[in-house]
Amino acid sequence: MPNLERATLGGGCFWCLEAVYSELEGVVKVVSGYAGGHLPHPTYAQVCSQQTGHAEVVQLTFDPGVIAYREILEVFFAIHDPTTPNRQGHDVGPQYRSIILYHSPEQRAAAQAVMQAQAAYWPSPLATELVPFEAFYPAEDYHQQYFQRNPYQPYCALVISPKLAKFRRQFARRLKRSSA
Repeated sequence: MPNLERATLGGGCFWCLEAVYSELEGVVKVVSGYAGGHLPHPTYAQVCSQQTGHAEVVQLTFDPGVIAYREILEVFFAIHDPTTPNRQGHDVGPQYRSIILYHSPEQRAAAQAVMQAQAAYWPSPLATELVPFEAFYPAEDYHQQYFQRNPYQPYCALVISPKLAKFRRQFARRLKRSSA
């Protein structure tokens, strides 16, 4: 069994990130959930109330022998706008903020390096938060694998499908063989 690592990232709706990372080579598990706030075990309704401090995030379990954390972050910056505080498209609120929750000093250093490199590509300053990981709370079951189970739901068809298509074009060489 390989030594697996975790990454916890928020960049808008967790359904979008989960759909993308589920197809990325080296990612063995993706769980939608909440992190970065102060309320233990929040519900979706509580997070949406904007009173918990949590962001919608995905927690990835990945094999660093197949994909480096740095590459996971490069995908992260390609699939959302890291310059808009508390917003991704029509999703507005602090739960949709851009956030990297690092699990180790090595992840922190890698994130700082990627963020520095990314800053040169964006017309506005990055709004992405870089904070230490403290806790992750899985979202309710109906949020898990949402796109996979509901591809024709309007949000999925209008928001996630185009984002996923862009990801597939840009990172075709990094797709899981079953996703290609």
